[in-house]
Amino acid sequence: MGIGIGDVTTVFAILAALGIVFPGLLLAWSLLMPNVVERARERVRYTPWKSFFLGALGLFFFGLPSLLLLRAAGPSQFFGFVSLFALMTVASFGAAGIASLMGERLRGQGIQATTPGGLLRGAVALEFAVMFPFVGWFILFPFVVIVSFGAAVFALLRWSPRAGQMTESRLPMANSTQPVISHTPSAVRQ
Repeated sequence: MGIGIGDVTTVFAILAALGIVFPGLLLAWSLLMPNVVERARERVRYTPWKSFFLGALGLFFFGLPSLLLLRAAGPSQFFGFVSLFALMTVASFGAAGIASLMGERLRGQGIQATTPGGLLRGAVALEFAVMFPFVGWFILFPFVVIVSFGAAVFALLRWSPRAGQMTESRLPMANSTQPVISHTPSAVRQ
């Protein structure tokens, strides 16, 4: 017995359903716990590498024991599932912050959307990026999970970036008032 068309269809249907409901989960976290999502967004905006390293450390110390508990039999396996779901819940707070930041940057490009609409657009853009073969699967997805977990831990502990770290970097992509490339002569722009 090999893998049949029914198995492939089932896996595809599950992935499609998760892709549809994931932006809804992030929007729900944004509406139910706006302060946590806002702090996670600020952490990702101003200190993404600190979030990455805290996330990597946290997932190593909490994720590895969870995976080891999953391999055990009996009640230990149950605790492994519970701890894994708790880790995914914490990481989803940070993912809501990342989607909110992406939505804010999309709105800065001139897309007319409300804050929840921007978050949904950011979540869909994040999903599309993670679905890209190989680069999305093996580089972007782990990076987003680690940064999400670190930003959420910072947010839950109420550790905000210091005032010195909160300097806004002006990227041409995130600022719609200055064109990146102008094809008009300088005399016409005046």
